[in-house]
Amino acid sequence: MEHHILFLDTEESDRALVLERFPDAQFAEANLRDQALVAACKNYDAISCFINTPFPKAVIDQLPDLKLLSTRSVGFDHIDVAACHSKNITVCHVPDYGSHVIAEHVFALLLSALRHITEGDKRVESGTFDYHGLRGMALKGKTLGILGTGNIGRKVAKIAYGYEMQILATDQCRTIDIEQELGIQYVSFMELLRSSDILTLHLPATPQTHHLLNDDAFGLMKPGAVLVNTARGALIDSAALLRALESGKIAHALLDVLEHEQNFEENKALIHHPNVITTPHIAFYADDSMRNMYLDAFQSIEQWIAGKQPEHIIHPFNIVCDLPGVKK
Repeated sequence: MEHHILFLDTEESDRALVLERFPDAQFAEANLRDQALVAACKNYDAISCFINTPFPKAVIDQLPDLKLLSTRSVGFDHIDVAACHSKNITVCHVPDYGSHVIAEHVFALLLSALRHITEGDKRVESGTFDYHGLRGMALKGKTLGILGTGNIGRKVAKIAYGYEMQILATDQCRTIDIEQELGIQYVSFMELLRSSDILTLHLPATPQTHHLLNDDAFGLMKPGAVLVNTARGALIDSAALLRALESGKIAHALLDVLEHEQNFEENKALIHHPNVITTPHIAFYADDSMRNMYLDAFQSIEQWIAGKQPEHIIHPFNIVCDLPGVKK
């Protein structure tokens, strides 16, 4: 049986890699929406996408030929998985193409902010070789709170252990290995907020986690705490974060994701705050992670073409973990 495969959201430099495996694959523009997306995807039974392109029920309902939707990402909140399952569309993701590079970016942000790298560089470039006023903050001995201990959260914990940090975590499920190997202590969400010098977020965007960091949450945190978000912008109430920064409750906000990524004006005050560092969702974007992302997506497509159930298929959630997890 002949299959028609479409790749969305691909950079020109990556298309040769795609065509090595799927010579007849086609490509479409990036960031398509609604009817433009429907028009591009019609007549394709296999589509590979990325988080830039949402597949809501209204789009899925207009793609009768679609049988496989493979997203080159860990998260899949841009896809209405239930709508796909109702139409027997197989949905796959890439469960861990580069958790290590995202964990590395957490510490790139931290060290850049806490050791005043940008300010130091600008000072030297201006002709002033003077360290006064640039006293930094060491990581050793500080308490790192990890909200979510999936693949990325666990990698962050391993790096933090190397820095000799104290590590707390909150999740619905405990990972026994990291408790034993790294001395991580699982605590309640409220205790995590109260005890962390640095809080790093590694949760998906769901209705339960929307604005998890709000005025109440910031009120519980230590004065002068540091917040890192390389997960999803919707985890944080941006207005509440701005208030926490202006009051000094939060000393630094280090953000690779934003709540309003498509509307710069909504983010403007937060982005320009002197104690905020933002990067444009680049934590995932490294050499080996991008290659792994494509190769894992290729594997799912090839397994589906061969009539097998792809290894990285997304099943409806069946969560049996009974720890408190997080509550707003």
